[in-house]
Amino acid sequence: MICYEHPLNERIRMWLRLEELFDKVAFFSTKEDALDHHVALVTLFEILDVASRTDVKSDLLKELDRQKQSLEAGPTISEDMRNEVLSNIQTASQSMRSMSGKIGDQIRENEWLTSIKQRLGIPGGVCEFDLPSYHHWLHLDPQERRDDLNEWLEPLLPIEKSFGALLQVLRNSGKTVQCTAQRGMFQQRGAGKVAHMLSLKVDKSRRCIPEVSANKYAITIRFLAFSSKQKMGIYEEDVDFELTFCTL
Repeated sequence: MICYEHPLNERIRMWLRLEELFDKVAFFSTKEDALDHHVALVTLFEILDVASRTDVKSDLLKELDRQKQSLEAGPTISEDMRNEVLSNIQTASQSMRSMSGKIGDQIRENEWLTSIKQRLGIPGGVCEFDLPSYHHWLHLDPQERRDDLNEWLEPLLPIEKSFGALLQVLRNSGKTVQCTAQRGMFQQRGAGKVAHMLSLKVDKSRRCIPEVSANKYAITIRFLAFSSKQKMGIYEEDVDFELTFCTL
């Protein structure tokens, strides 16, 4: 099965973007090759761009507090799951409150990193003749580069803990139903009023992808025939899929 998660508001959209970026940094920073570490650093800058909104920290703290109160008041999950989620929320909240200054200040105050980030806006702008110091860094021992990457990433980890705890609550909130898209089309009215994210699972042998359109009145899912060579049209066969409405 391939899982497709579709956020229904901007806040969830940002958390999912950050999750993918943090996963990418974690993957490439453990590698040995200089190009892998280049990708990790570029992704770190992307995290900074996404997380630098002034309201991210306060929004995460408010939502963590709200979910903590909700779970303590009347949990709808098992006791073991409740304790695990509450522990994650508490840890994330403490980490967020320990953060000082604006998100990413430690990176912005590093003139060397700032010079690299500025050059990345130019196609091919970090060639060795443009940034010889960066070229030198890429030739350091891999462990030294990893240590640097971990040092630069560490101040941002409270953000990852926070949205990670909230996405755990979100993903565990929904009830999965079996659905069928007749000749590639599915519609359900009213569900968009309460859901914050849709999770769709489709058999990976199906050469189709879901295209989701949602508002407070209805959710429409249209399956398109996958093609990497031409414009994708409607998938004409019936498609069985699992659909979960997730709500914080």
